[in-house]
Amino acid sequence: MAENSGIEWTDHTFNPWSGCTKVSPACDNCYAEALAKRSPRTFGSWQPGGARKRTSDAYWKQPLSWDRKACLAGKPTRVFCASMADVFDNQVPDEWRRNLWRLIWCTPNLRWLLLTKRPQNIARMLPNEDSTTPYPSWGDGWPNVWLGATVENQAEADRRILHLLRVPAKLRFLSCEPLLGPLNLAPYLDMGEPLAGSRRFARALHWVIAGGESGPKARPMHPNWVRSLRDQCQAAGVPFFFKQWGGWCPDETLPGRLAWLSPDGTLVSGGIAEVHQAACAKPCRLMNQVGKRAAGALLDGREWREVPR
Repeated sequence: MAENSGIEWTDHTFNPWSGCTKVSPACDNCYAEALAKRSPRTFGSWQPGGARKRTSDAYWKQPLSWDRKACLAGKPTRVFCASMADVFDNQVPDEWRRNLWRLIWCTPNLRWLLLTKRPQNIARMLPNEDSTTPYPSWGDGWPNVWLGATVENQAEADRRILHLLRVPAKLRFLSCEPLLGPLNLAPYLDMGEPLAGSRRFARALHWVIAGGESGPKARPMHPNWVRSLRDQCQAAGVPFFFKQWGGWCPDETLPGRLAWLSPDGTLVSGGIAEVHQAACAKPCRLMNQVGKRAAGALLDGREWREVPR
């Protein structure tokens, strides 16, 4: 939850509070909810209407230390906020969010990555300047804030990305993790034509992160889905970051559980005859359940770790 994050695309994680509510298929196997069930006194509720739990005052001072170190090093540090919650959650008290905006404004050497599954709430929850706030209004976007949205399938992409694009920001990104289906992001990556109902920007999306699901109930990610995302990003000149295969990978040589995965995400397992019959009926891909560590993050023989400058 703090310094030296295990999340590959950030340096630190910071959770101003914890607790959330499931809103889409990406939430089905939420790791944060699993942690909360094991330590209910430490984390907030994941039930509809449940209370959120604010972290300690001492914990809130950590980003100030990170900011000083980044200043001395002369290199900005990325901070993911929040891995155990959602900054734009309706059930979070407005005062907590105002405290967070103050902290973000006071740490200009940090690059704050605010990732949400509720981009429809961003515009009305952004900082507004008044006589009581020590920070300015959002304007065209704060220079040290990157806004992102989670999109796990095409339905959520089409629903969430337009909300994200309507908000001015210095940098916008997507987290396609867990990737649960094929995605066509071309309309949002190529801004040759303005999107209906949104402002026209020089570039709509500046970064795409993708990854498969991990954990005991992990759903497999078809290799064609992530290859397509990589190719779309390369064609548009957008940095692409492949975080992980997750619990399943396409390497058949590793010890694990083999099963066929259809292009629509249907997993087919069973006896050899049953599996081969299913594979002949659909252009399936043989996947291997080996766990996150063994699956790794190689895509076509190399790692993809591109980050915006």
